[in-house]
Amino acid sequence: MARVTTVPPAALILGIAGLIPFLGFAFLSVSGGDAGLSTIGLSPRTVLSTYGAVVASFLGGIRWGAAAARGGGGADYAIAIVPSLLAWAALAVPAPWDLRMLGCLVLAWGFIDQDLPRRGLVPVWLGRLRLVLSAVAGTSLLVAA
Repeated sequence: MARVTTVPPAALILGIAGLIPFLGFAFLSVSGGDAGLSTIGLSPRTVLSTYGAVVASFLGGIRWGAAAARGGGGADYAIAIVPSLLAWAALAVPAPWDLRMLGCLVLAWGFIDQDLPRRGLVPVWLGRLRLVLSAVAGTSLLVAA
């Protein structure tokens, strides 16, 4: 794979946009606001944990897709399902452990996936972008916990 180091504008914009729910719902969770979510039976914390679990599952999909596209081994497929399973389990544990578990998962996965660019399975820019996005998202989850 080419060692492309420049982040494509669409990936950067969409990656940053994906942080908006993390930052917004973490802020609401900490501040005690609910932005009207209580009128439909939700809380910012519930929305945040659900969004965190969905994004964590997406992170596993990155590894799965990279393995499929670039000939990764069976271990890549096995590792790829870990975020989905842990995120699902996090939704079943009581507060504050749900957000703590998701926050640690998202933070750790940013580092775990750094082997992908080193092995040439994804472009270099993706590894760098993942570290930044995972740091912000994981920290948001932990702060809201």
